[in-house]
Amino acid sequence: MGRGGDTRRVHAHDGELGAAVARAQEGDEAAFTIMYRLVQPGLLGYLRGLVGDDAEDVASDAWLEIARDLGRFKGDGAGFRGWSATIARHRALDHLRRQKVRPRSSALEQDVLDLPGPHSTHDQALESLSTEQALELVRGLPRDQAEAVLLRVIVGLDAPSAARVLGKRPGAVRTASYRGLRRLAKQLGVAGVTDDGPRTLGESK
Repeated sequence: MGRGGDTRRVHAHDGELGAAVARAQEGDEAAFTIMYRLVQPGLLGYLRGLVGDDAEDVASDAWLEIARDLGRFKGDGAGFRGWSATIARHRALDHLRRQKVRPRSSALEQDVLDLPGPHSTHDQALESLSTEQALELVRGLPRDQAEAVLLRVIVGLDAPSAARVLGKRPGAVRTASYRGLRRLAKQLGVAGVTDDGPRTLGESK
């Protein structure tokens, strides 16, 4: 899990998480607690973007499934974050269906990928995405952009890992996350974000 064709994003605690997962699979309860502590904040932020105030309940359901199926997981710390995000997303969609609230339909992916300039919009917006106000702004994005931003920035997945969670191609996730972050940066007043002269790279969904 968590492997892809491009460079994987390195999370500060991936090594510690991978070790904790391995010990938890052997029945180490203290390791499961460490694993939970490292994963839960990002997972909860992702779920808040999907189901709002019901995130805690959905996260609890997700962790029950994670604990039940932990023995089946194979991979490292980064892979575990992707695997747990997939489970959380399924539980969130189940929750929305039970409430008869349909997720906002995604806009059709365009074939042109807008690439950022030398000053990355992603890097400029990162620090601003840790607040509740920012999460509310994320929820206001088109659904494909919101999920891509949450998975890549809040959960910390690379494009191939996020694509597996969403059932999309990595190029589509890169497109959605960049567009979402560019919009957020403008809303948050981040300096240096422009639309001048973007290069294009055609990539179909």
